[in-house]
Amino acid sequence: MEFTIDWYFLIEKLLLISAVLGISLVVAMYSTWGERKVAAWIQDRRGPNRAGPFGLLQPLADGGKLFFKEEIIPAQANRFLFVLGPSLAMFTACLTSAVIPWGDSLTIAGREVSLQIADINIGVLWIMAVVGMGVYGIMIGGWASNNKFSLLAACRGASQVISYELPMGLALIALFMLSGSLSLKDIVEQQRDGLWFVVLQPIGFLIFLICAFAECNRTPFDLPEAENELNGGYHLEYSSMKLGFYLFAEYINMFISSVLMATLYFGGYAFPYMDSLGLDGNMLTILGIVALFLKTFFFIFLFMWVRWTIPRFRYDQLMKLGWKVLIPLALLNMLITGAVVLFRQNGFNF
Repeated sequence: MEFTIDWYFLIEKLLLISAVLGISLVVAMYSTWGERKVAAWIQDRRGPNRAGPFGLLQPLADGGKLFFKEEIIPAQANRFLFVLGPSLAMFTACLTSAVIPWGDSLTIAGREVSLQIADINIGVLWIMAVVGMGVYGIMIGGWASNNKFSLLAACRGASQVISYELPMGLALIALFMLSGSLSLKDIVEQQRDGLWFVVLQPIGFLIFLICAFAECNRTPFDLPEAENELNGGYHLEYSSMKLGFYLFAEYINMFISSVLMATLYFGGYAFPYMDSLGLDGNMLTILGIVALFLKTFFFIFLFMWVRWTIPRFRYDQLMKLGWKVLIPLALLNMLITGAVVLFRQNGFNF
C-alpha cells in the first residue's frame, strides 16, 4: 500500500495551528492590559498610561521584565517537577483550542480550508479531559516547591478543580441531550439554524459560567492564589518565565473558556440572519469570526468585571456551593431536559 502525504493539507493545518496559538498568546497578553484598564475604570483611576500610547506597550514591558529576571530554583525543590509544573500548565492551556471551530470554511485557490484544527466527534470530551490534566500543573508545582504554603494552595486548587468539574460536566450533558452531538462544529451549526442554546438551557449556562470562573481560578474562586492567606499561592517559589507561564496560562484559560461559552451557548461564529445577507462564503466566514470574537471579548470583560466587584469566598463556602448547590441543580436540570427531550421524541410538544 502506497503512503502519500497531502502537503497542502499539512501546510494548512500548520498555518492554522500557528495562527490559533499566536492569537491565544496575544489575547492573553493584552488581557493583562485590559484587566488593569477595567480595574482602573471601576476604581476611578487611569490605569497603565506611560508605556506607549494608552499604555499599550505595558504587556511587552511586563513580559520583558519576567524574561530577564533571575531563574531561582529552591535548594530543596525537586528540580525536574519544578520545571514540569508550569510547562504542563501552559501546555494544557494551549491544547484546548485544538477542537474549537473559529469560523466556517474559507475558499482559497479553489481549496476549502476549515478553520478548525481538529473536527472530532467528541470535541467537548477532549476539552474536559485536557482541562482535567491542567490540575496536575498546579499540584506538581506546589508539591515540587517543598514549601508548605505552596502545597496547601496546590491542594486547594486540586480540590476546587475536581469539585467544579462535576457540575460543569452535568450541565454539558443536558446540552448534549438537546444537540445530539459532542462535536463543537455540529453544536454551532444547530444554533445557526435555530435558537441559541442559552435560550433553551439558561440554568445550564449559569452553572457552566460559575464553574468556568472556578476552573480558571478567577475571583471569587481565586483561593489557590490567595496572597493574603498563602503568601502568593502555589507559585510562591517561582520566578522569571516559570512564574510567567503560570500567570499566562490563567489568561489563556480565561480566553478559551470565553470562546467555549460563546460556542456552546451563544452560537459561536453564527449570528442572526447571517444566511439572509446574500454575501459570498468568504465574507460571511470573516463576519462569523468577528462575531465569535465579539462574544468572546464580552465574556473576558465579564471575568474582569467580576474580579473587581465581588469579594473572595471562604473555602467552606466555595465547597458548599459546588457540592450542595451546583451539583444538585445540574442534576435537576439534566433530568428536566431529559424528560422534555423524551416527550418530544414521542410526539408531545410544549
